[in-house]
Amino acid sequence: MIPLKDDIPSYSPPVVTVALISINCLIFFYLLFLGEGFQLALVKWGAIPFEVTHGVELTPELSFFAPLSLFSSMFLHGGFFHLAGNMLYLWIFGDNVEDELGHVKFFLFYVLCGLAASLLHIITAPNSKVPMVGASGAIAGVLGAYMIKFPRARILTLIFFGFFIRIVAVPALFVLGFWFILQLLYAFPSIGSASGGVAWFAHVGGFLAGIVLFKLFSALSRKKDYYYE
Repeated sequence: MIPLKDDIPSYSPPVVTVALISINCLIFFYLLFLGEGFQLALVKWGAIPFEVTHGVELTPELSFFAPLSLFSSMFLHGGFFHLAGNMLYLWIFGDNVEDELGHVKFFLFYVLCGLAASLLHIITAPNSKVPMVGASGAIAGVLGAYMIKFPRARILTLIFFGFFIRIVAVPALFVLGFWFILQLLYAFPSIGSASGGVAWFAHVGGFLAGIVLFKLFSALSRKKDYYYE
């Protein structure tokens, strides 16, 4: 299933969502034009679990403060389709979550979800020497928030039935719930893996963090129904 758009309008310009998409795209295409420097950048600024858990530099010539890579890795992507898929999800679901939280809190929410996603990946693969890159974990947090806030929203979705393709309006609870279940099914067999591939637990961690943080941020923003004298 590939989501195409939702039916929930945004009531304020999604400036942070657009900014995040723009920054991710600009960084990707800048690094792409570096040629061989593209892969070196992924190694330098990607989050490498082994470096974080062991406090060592695997490539001293590309030295970078390992804990800071948990943040920088959120703005790196390994390929065009990796970037395009992430930005599509952020564009569809980010504006409404930003509407609910406000611009500043949404940015903080996004970063915290990304950090939570990276940490869960590192916990489940502490000896991996493969750089983790991508905005997927942070965006998974946006999906978690969207699902609990707009479960009945209709998502226009591209669905494949063998050789047949249909576009169907599907409730957000089903689209995002199904997405999360898939992440879990792929995640558990990957525990302890030191090889490359998709960081499934980053998706799981980001999604769960998004649900918890969205509820927390919403509670803190809720207006009181009484007045002080």
